Amino acid sequence: MGGRLSALQLESTNLQQSKNAAAHRTNSFIDKDLIVRRGQPFSIDIKFNRPVQSSDNLILNLVTGSISLDLPIQIPSSNNETTTWKTSCTLQSNTLTVTITAPVSAVIGCYAMTLSFTSGWSTASQNLGNVYVLFNPWEKGDPVYMENEDEKKEYVLNETGVIFTGNTSSIRSRPWDFAQFEEDVLKICLKILDSSNYHRRDPKKDESLRNDPIHIGRVLSAMMNVQDDNGVLVGNWSGDYEGGERPTKWNGSYDILCRWMKDGPVQFGQCWVFAGVLCTGLRCLGIPARVVTNFASAHDTNENLIVDRYVDEDGVESPETSDSIWNFHVWVEAWFARSDIGAPYDGWQVLDATPQEESEGIYCLGPCSVEAIRLGDVDLQYDAPFVFAEMNADAIDWVIYPDKTRKKIRSNARAVGKLTSTKAINSDARVDVTNKYKHPEGSTKERETFQRAQEKLAGRGMGARRSTVAFSATDTAPPPKPDFNANFKYNNDIQIGQNVTFSLDLKNTIDKEMTIQVKLTGSAIVYTNASVKDVLTSAQSVKLGPKEEKSIPYTIPYTEYENALTPDNMLKMMAVCEDEKGGKLLVDSVIILKNPPIMMKVIGKAQLNKPVSVEITITNTTPEEAHDCVMTIEGSGLVKDKLIIEVPKLKKNQKSVNKVNVVPYRDGPRCLMADCSSDKFTDVKGSLPIHVAST
Repeated sequence: MGGRLSALQLESTNLQQSKNAAAHRTNSFIDKDLIVRRGQPFSIDIKFNRPVQSSDNLILNLVTGSISLDLPIQIPSSNNETTTWKTSCTLQSNTLTVTITAPVSAVIGCYAMTLSFTSGWSTASQNLGNVYVLFNPWEKGDPVYMENEDEKKEYVLNETGVIFTGNTSSIRSRPWDFAQFEEDVLKICLKILDSSNYHRRDPKKDESLRNDPIHIGRVLSAMMNVQDDNGVLVGNWSGDYEGGERPTKWNGSYDILCRWMKDGPVQFGQCWVFAGVLCTGLRCLGIPARVVTNFASAHDTNENLIVDRYVDEDGVESPETSDSIWNFHVWVEAWFARSDIGAPYDGWQVLDATPQEESEGIYCLGPCSVEAIRLGDVDLQYDAPFVFAEMNADAIDWVIYPDKTRKKIRSNARAVGKLTSTKAINSDARVDVTNKYKHPEGSTKERETFQRAQEKLAGRGMGARRSTVAFSATDTAPPPKPDFNANFKYNNDIQIGQNVTFSLDLKNTIDKEMTIQVKLTGSAIVYTNASVKDVLTSAQSVKLGPKEEKSIPYTIPYTEYENALTPDNMLKMMAVCEDEKGGKLLVDSVIILKNPPIMMKVIGKAQLNKPVSVEITITNTTPEEAHDCVMTIEGSGLVKDKLIIEVPKLKKNQKSVNKVNVVPYRDGPRCLMADCSSDKFTDVKGSLPIHVAST
């Protein structure tokens, strides 16, 4: 007779982290945890003291939050599917290889794995470790599935990018390090989910919804700002950033996320910072995402699809102005199916973490279908009226007189939503995606869509929310049509330190002499167009002969703007021009000053775990000596801890050449980023692509 089987005992576990990571495209994560994507099998090896028998009872338990799953493991394998999760196994000697497949509907997050096994009268339980389950853009059936391989590499796996800023006449780009695979970023992103009000109010419901990118996107959108909760970033658009970092200082998401994990909300952020960190969170969890910049972006506070701007007779914006047109605004598009509103609205969805208006009582935005915006379907979730207005609102300018009467002087159906931009696949080039949001400006289709949107809002009783201005019939009476044209002209290559010169060009359009009253204000602004300090005021009369054109020159000396300029480097000119019969034009333009040049080059070949030198050159272009010059060097995969270099004072036009050694700790394409600031210029950016060889 055979001897009695000894009690089953677990001797070792091998989670096959490297093999599974390669198969699941999670091998870029620095963390040595088991990280897999749902809908795709992964295998683990469990070694016992003896071969497993059919009489042994094995159950694999997986727990995430309040969700607990028991997966029976049977010998011989029966490809168990009793719970929508699948398990199968093979036995070789004393080692049991268990293959597990999470369904494409599985909740994402960290699962603790425990194996319980019973043999005869003996029962034991052993912790096997954790497995992190992510969304899977490579698996059909997952709502985040994306067919194109290059798009998946760009929008899920790419760790660096560029974010476009500036205005419609001067588009600039700034590098951004998403760093979604850096150490602990995945854990931080899951901690962000656990810190949300959704989770605090109803943990079980929140956890059960973490299988849905719609829910995850909405939670992350809310949690990237500090409003309503203990979110990641504190917004600040005042121009005064004492007590925190200037928003322009940041080069990437990693430092921000680590600071939040350690100390709570981080000061300070603006729209591109919110977007950069949100994109990191989405890509980290497996949701394809990209950063999008909308130029001349409307902020419509009362949801009437009209942006009203009020100025006094001197061209100074009135405090009654609650609507605005930002020089640019940055948000994120995430790719997933919309099970809540239907397949026609699948694909790119707008998510915006910048706190502007409340959405269902919290400061977040989206997900809002890009296709819904293009069609004018503003009655669909979430926040479609606000996004539609950002892209397609009509703009109306008003002059408020001392007796409080107001006159409409300009209506423009083409003022907002221009040059909507995102980074190209496999390059830093700019791709215009405006046509994804709306039909060509001024086209019949575009006007029909605008009318459709207005009708839908009216049908929902919307369009008058938070209105701050009471209109009367006399307010909206058409003003006399001006018999002249006016526009600003300037050079787009003015550098900080130079005097700012520009002109106001006037043209008489009739065969009669006229006198035009010109009142002009120049202000240092933040990128939202909010004025921080006036640097020029001027009032004059200009005589024009019949059909005459005249150019009126203006100069803002460096000494006038050097202490007023914000880190956005923007100066705004606004002029109210009026002819003798009362015809008015409001003309405005924004000049963006160029930062001093910064050059970077690598010396030698970059190899994994070996020092490589980088030369960084900064030039002081201001007419004064620059003091307190500090350079910050960072880049995921290249610099584990930021390098801080104190640069000696720089005389006018003096160059400073600085050499730093970096030791790459990850191979492949990387990007080194530099930020340089002094008492004369702030946050001069430089970036250098570096390919790190594995050997």
